[in-house]
Amino acid sequence: MMVSKLAQNLRGSEIIKIAGEINELKRQGQNIVNLTIGDFDSNIYPIPSQLKDGIIAAYHANQTNYPPADGVLALRESVSAFIQAEYGLQYQPNQILISGGSRPLIYATYLALVDPGDKVVFPIPSWNNNHYCDLINAEAIMVQTLPENNFMPTADEIRPHLKGATMLALCSPLNPTGTMFTKTDLEGICDAVITENKSRKAGEKPLYILYDQIYSQLTFGAHQHFDPVSLRPELKDYVVFIDGSSKCFAATGVRVGWGFGPAGIINNMKAIVGHMGAWSPKAEQVAMSHFLRDGQNVTAFLTEFKGRVQESLQALYNGFMELKAEGFAVDAIEPMGAIYLTIKLDYTGKTTPAGDLIKDSADINFYLIKEAGCALVPFSAFGTDDNLTWFRASVGASTKQEIEQMIPKIKAALAKL
Repeated sequence: MMVSKLAQNLRGSEIIKIAGEINELKRQGQNIVNLTIGDFDSNIYPIPSQLKDGIIAAYHANQTNYPPADGVLALRESVSAFIQAEYGLQYQPNQILISGGSRPLIYATYLALVDPGDKVVFPIPSWNNNHYCDLINAEAIMVQTLPENNFMPTADEIRPHLKGATMLALCSPLNPTGTMFTKTDLEGICDAVITENKSRKAGEKPLYILYDQIYSQLTFGAHQHFDPVSLRPELKDYVVFIDGSSKCFAATGVRVGWGFGPAGIINNMKAIVGHMGAWSPKAEQVAMSHFLRDGQNVTAFLTEFKGRVQESLQALYNGFMELKAEGFAVDAIEPMGAIYLTIKLDYTGKTTPAGDLIKDSADINFYLIKEAGCALVPFSAFGTDDNLTWFRASVGASTKQEIEQMIPKIKAALAKL
């Protein structure tokens, strides 16, 4: 059957593929701690009760018709107040766009700013930028980052690739690593973008920043979230923010995302999202508009939620640090933000008890699935080479107890190699 070249060449989500294989093994009765998909088990991490009650009430009030193309005005007003209170960012309702989660907003940003053949610069590992470039036939400029910089890009790494580029896609806290920009490093990148835009001629398309901060409410300890516009206000006309409720309120299935930026760009994105029909359900929008204005309940939920996520991340980190201290070829980067821990398992070239050679990160992952009942995502799913033995571990679908009980199983599995 003949299909489009795009359909023939587009790769599916590697993460969803791995998660599907894990779910099949679980259906077969295998007990696996699933640290793959960036989602929450809603029985472990339910959404705020006030938000759930509000959604139910909105349905009882028959809020089931089409929402406005840019989102319910009351929600855009609530988002405007929320981001000003949380980040000091001032964006009016006409500069805010609501959609069914953040994915349509990211795709709409690409479609609104990037033409086929345009250059898009992004660090690797990072989530899905390679696939969005495939979707719009953009030239993907992938910048390999380093573990010594917590896999966050630096200005020196980014700067050589900005000439002639249309968009720089950044994320902090970063999916897949759970690491974050320092103030100094993000300032350096912002200054590089400013310098590049000043070098461009009149009428030439500027360099834009797509800034994904969907995990910005989930930061731990002394780690602080920074954004380009707060650090360099002169960038405000060139930055499109991606944000929403999916991660900070464990509301991945509620599908309420918000993007904000220059009114002209947001207006064009509104038309794109409208043609995709990627609206957030109206009842959920109405409920979210009320919940975001309830500062006391928002703060109470985030405090308890963040504490539990941090405990799970810390348990996983401590477990791997103990294995490292015992001489195992593992490592990890301390929890900073999001729901992810970056883990190293340096076991390529080893042989399994069955006599199979571990050739790459995928082999390591499936060995651990089989021998330890533990499933991770190799960084190769985020654009890196298969031989890079770093992995993403997501704690949203597991309890702290499950994670603690998993560590001895990993130890036993690695000892067999």
